[in-house]
Amino acid sequence: MQKTRLAIFASGAGSNAVNLITYFKDHPFVEVKLIVCNRPNAPVVQRVKEYNVPCVLITNDEATDGQSLIDLMEKHDINGIVLAGYLRQIPKELIAHFADRMINLHPSLLPKYGGPGMYGDRVHEAVLANHEQLTGITIHLVSEEYDKGAILEQVEFPIPKNMNLAELKSAIHSIEQAHFPLIVERTFNQIT
Repeated sequence: MQKTRLAIFASGAGSNAVNLITYFKDHPFVEVKLIVCNRPNAPVVQRVKEYNVPCVLITNDEATDGQSLIDLMEKHDINGIVLAGYLRQIPKELIAHFADRMINLHPSLLPKYGGPGMYGDRVHEAVLANHEQLTGITIHLVSEEYDKGAILEQVEFPIPKNMNLAELKSAIHSIEQAHFPLIVERTFNQIT
């Protein structure tokens, strides 16, 4: 059986990208073959070097060019995409090309706290400002609307009283690290 060959799109620190690379090393049916990043100074660029996974830097213009991204995926023989902290809108051509084979991680229980501009600390700040008692993560298929694709999995986190931003961010990150690889594995096992 041929493995599912994933590209991970990332714009930031890359902890989820590294977690996925590590998890799928020597995996029987999934492998991470490529990192795509739109920020040359993003820590993910340096972090993935030690794992011998190619990292392709794209400009913001290239990030909006769907055909160029499709060509890049075909050049690297990619058949699945994972967005892990990627902060650019995905062109509709790429979404159509990878229909049901592109997933995103979002740090809230969608549909709450999703949409344009809602990422990272902005999500956690909004959760705390609204005195939510429950948050978590959502893994969903990517659609043309931000954070509106079909939900594959949600993991809930009850928020303790008086939790601050740093504590909430750390708790959600721990949930991402524990659950994201398992959900990616299950999703791409079902898709292939």
